[in-house]
Amino acid sequence: MEWSFLLRLCVACLCGTVIGLDREYRVKDAGFRTHFLVALGSALMMIVSQYGFDELAASRDGLRFDPGRIAAQVVSGIGFIGAGTIIIHRQLVRGLTTAASLWATAGIGLAAGAGMYALAAAAAALTLFGLEVLTLFFGGLGRKRTLIVFSSPRREAIDALFGRLRTSDYTVISYEVEAVRAGGEALYRATLVIRARGNADEESYIALLREAADVTVERIV
Repeated sequence: MEWSFLLRLCVACLCGTVIGLDREYRVKDAGFRTHFLVALGSALMMIVSQYGFDELAASRDGLRFDPGRIAAQVVSGIGFIGAGTIIIHRQLVRGLTTAASLWATAGIGLAAGAGMYALAAAAAALTLFGLEVLTLFFGGLGRKRTLIVFSSPRREAIDALFGRLRTSDYTVISYEVEAVRAGGEALYRATLVIRARGNADEESYIALLREAADVTVERIV
């Protein structure tokens, strides 16, 4: 029986690692180690839920318990990890896909922990299909929003860069400029959220940022 449990853990870890490698390749916060541990923990909880109380049930006649109660808490608990991968700033949301992949990986781990190897493998394959294959076919339908924070001691430089970014290739979702002091020096800091239009390159704005004089790029999300 112990070897059967180890096999279930190994299958869960393998499926979680494969999905995590895809997220690692996409440079996401939750990579193969996180997915590995989520799948491992989910499988372990399922095994404990199914078999961890056999001796207790055998020693007490008429004792009834639900073997799915512990496993059910995995679905709720994984929400805390998933929420940690989601970034919400102004009108920008990041990490939803990674959070969903963690949630799916938890389900795959539960399936492997229950000994449903074919189902776990099929779910892992379908998860990768959704993450990669669907992106190839339908990735151009939705353009992601990009948050850019840049600063300059001259307001004219801020306005000039904004004018260059606000071209026919991009839609400006929001734009805000504030005066701040950094190290005793007055600066103007701009926060801009843009989205590429049509077939425009989503990252062509990087060249514009590099060409801008007297402008410091603080963050791109």
